[in-house]
Amino acid sequence: MEQQNTNTTNELAVRREKLAALRAAGNDPFEITKYDVTDNAASVLANFEEYKTDAEAGIVGKTVRIAGRMMSRRVMGKASFVHLMDGSGQIQLYVRRDDIGEDAYAAFKKLDIGDIIGVEGFVFRTKTGEVSVHATSLELLAKSLLPLPEKYHGLTNTDMRYRQRYVDLIVNPEVKDTFVKRSQILREIRAYLDGLGFLEVDTPILTPFEIGAAARPFKTHHNTLDMDMFLRIETELYLKRLIVGGFDRVYEVGRIFRNEGMDPSHNPEFTSIELYQAYTDYKGMMDIVIEMNTMLAKKICGSEKITYQGTEIDMGHWEKLTMVEAVRKYAGVDYDSWATDEDARAVAAQKGVEVPENATRGTVLIEFFDAFVEENLIQPTIIYDYPVENSPLAKRKPSNPAFTERFEYFIYAREMGNAFSELNDPIDQKERFERQVAAKRAEEPDTTARVDDDYVTALEYGLAPTGGLGFGVDRLVMLLTDSASIRDVLLFPTMKPND
Repeated sequence: MEQQNTNTTNELAVRREKLAALRAAGNDPFEITKYDVTDNAASVLANFEEYKTDAEAGIVGKTVRIAGRMMSRRVMGKASFVHLMDGSGQIQLYVRRDDIGEDAYAAFKKLDIGDIIGVEGFVFRTKTGEVSVHATSLELLAKSLLPLPEKYHGLTNTDMRYRQRYVDLIVNPEVKDTFVKRSQILREIRAYLDGLGFLEVDTPILTPFEIGAAARPFKTHHNTLDMDMFLRIETELYLKRLIVGGFDRVYEVGRIFRNEGMDPSHNPEFTSIELYQAYTDYKGMMDIVIEMNTMLAKKICGSEKITYQGTEIDMGHWEKLTMVEAVRKYAGVDYDSWATDEDARAVAAQKGVEVPENATRGTVLIEFFDAFVEENLIQPTIIYDYPVENSPLAKRKPSNPAFTERFEYFIYAREMGNAFSELNDPIDQKERFERQVAAKRAEEPDTTARVDDDYVTALEYGLAPTGGLGFGVDRLVMLLTDSASIRDVLLFPTMKPND
């Protein structure tokens, strides 16, 4: 390792000396402001017949100008082969002294791997059959002062890959594919929702106070207003205000911030999509979840059946279970047999499930679900009808007020999204907010959490029956790109500074 560091230091010094020599000769590459690019590697490779020059056949093809990073070079006296990488891929260049001139060729041989160059020339096929650009002129556009990782070792240290994503993208082309797919996924989701008549909107990231939700927010301070503010932990309450205001279908692709733990499926800042539709309920949201996710699998992966971490997932088949049914199936206990809260706590004790001393039947059901069910939900599964105890924003079921019209959906034992028939009773909502805030204050005495009275006021003007859905974009991208960690689908994941 010491020898490797020494080599890197020496190469850095050599590259800076080359830059100094270029500047002394009046050829500072960092002063270049523009290079007229006409084509890219992928276009040339895909459309060779339209570009080709064939001297023997008397065919004079199109002159091309491409630019990118020099990834390899093989010098053979008066001629050299280079691989150039641009935003579309790689292509071979053939550079010959007699074509670009003796001085230009001498300057070319002093270039380093990683330098960014512009090339003009014509397209031909080599004797080995490789489509290439025969350079007639070549120009250094930017100097790389740091060497790229070795060709056959690459950038494999995951911590360094996440910290220096720019290098990761250069030397690991498959990484770029993941982020191209991420963009495609977002584009397809937007097109799908737009096609259903939803309107994309933006709501505030900075909020004036902390709400009583369980998620811990990031806190900041607004100097002009001299007030503490909080980065949002959801987009829900503002979006439902818009339903009150008369927008019947809205959604937001929103950056969310939660000051909590980090693991392979959690990052402190992440992207969610929340959508709300007036005059429907949680079953309407189920239809959207199934249709949208099946569509995405086919569009992004080419099939309803995808592979994630070695497991086949059938995105075209969805099981639906109530939480009571799921706990009965996987934990072997029946909520309906618990006549009282004491009965529920007794069953929990028998099964070794820890619950609070004052746990209700609904709370015990939730604990059983967490302990026995979620790990089994590998194939796409919708779990619906949640206890009111953990659903402060969902409407109660008219047929059983102990439960709410809420569902979550799971894939590969991971919660992927959450949906409600939205609570629109302002009196019930205020009471639930007050209980939520009281619980948070009991757990965190220093909290500044308070009831969102303005949201309650909005409900008092009347919120139509509404279905709402929220889901994490990053986990969805993980699934559709077969990525093991959320850091693999975030261009710049949160990292502790490397001092």
